[in-house]
Amino acid sequence: MRVLTPFVLSATLAALSLPTTAQAQGDPGLPNLEQEIARLAELAQGSVGVGAIHLETGRAAFLNRGERFPLASTYKVPIAVQLLTLVDEGKLSLDSMLELRPGDLHPGSGTLTRLLDDPGVILSVRNLLELMLLISDNSATDLCLRTAGGGQAVTQRMRALGIDGISVDRPTVNLIADYLGIADMPPPSEWTTSTFESLYEATTEAQRDSAEAVFDADPRDTATPEGMAQLLARLWHGEILSDSSTALLLDIMRRSTTGANRLKGYLAPGTEVAHKTGTIGGTTNDVGIITLPDDAGHVVTVVFVKESVIEVPEREHVIAHIARAVHDYFVFNPGLD
Repeated sequence: MRVLTPFVLSATLAALSLPTTAQAQGDPGLPNLEQEIARLAELAQGSVGVGAIHLETGRAAFLNRGERFPLASTYKVPIAVQLLTLVDEGKLSLDSMLELRPGDLHPGSGTLTRLLDDPGVILSVRNLLELMLLISDNSATDLCLRTAGGGQAVTQRMRALGIDGISVDRPTVNLIADYLGIADMPPPSEWTTSTFESLYEATTEAQRDSAEAVFDADPRDTATPEGMAQLLARLWHGEILSDSSTALLLDIMRRSTTGANRLKGYLAPGTEVAHKTGTIGGTTNDVGIITLPDDAGHVVTVVFVKESVIEVPEREHVIAHIARAVHDYFVFNPGLD
């Protein structure tokens, strides 16, 4: 899907009378912000979705608000929400210990698979939650997802919250395998650290190209910019988790070590951003909450990029430009008087 030009975007918003228009929010500058976002989005040479919500006033701006985008590792945020919901309900403890079996060491981002060759490692739920969000560890993520009840439980939790725009379906190992065109994945009991590499080497370039096209159109493990923005806004407002779980999740997201050149890229050094990144193929994402200077409040900022034909560092610059545009708009127009 092509990125809307500023003219088409403004016309579409006016025609649909969406609540992001100035008429609905009493902010005549919001259409200008949306036009600037659309202009910057064209630099990604792909499809871009953006959601921005000023948390203290509720004013919002969107681009392609209802379009589905691959979540990649940003789906670790809703997984964390479901996991902490079980903690809040007394069904799980952060101190519960989980053993990593050989079949639990999965490919992709993170540290566990690179460091551990032998079974016998035991980590707490809190340890795994931090590894999942701080360094985007995929092995920790798949253990967290399994402990949270699987993708269906996470998606049902989103629906129970009234958020229809987020779907979580597969462990990272299966998501990556589908993206790469790897078929006939063995059951976890037969998995070894060398299995994935062997299966990948058996695929052809044509199979991988075809699989990538299918992956981009797959509704599984996707979100709309509006859905993800709603989740982050409700998290910050304390509407979906207990006070202690909310504080824990936001604290971990503030300490995330990934994506320094994305939402944070063009913000002043030291700007507080609680966020989570995601990257796979033509997809490059960052979603989070930016703390604005001068008591101007906080702004949820969601930027999804898919089907981009430029390199990841260039996509990161686009995300950084959009985040800076959102940041500056609400700094100079806080609406808190």
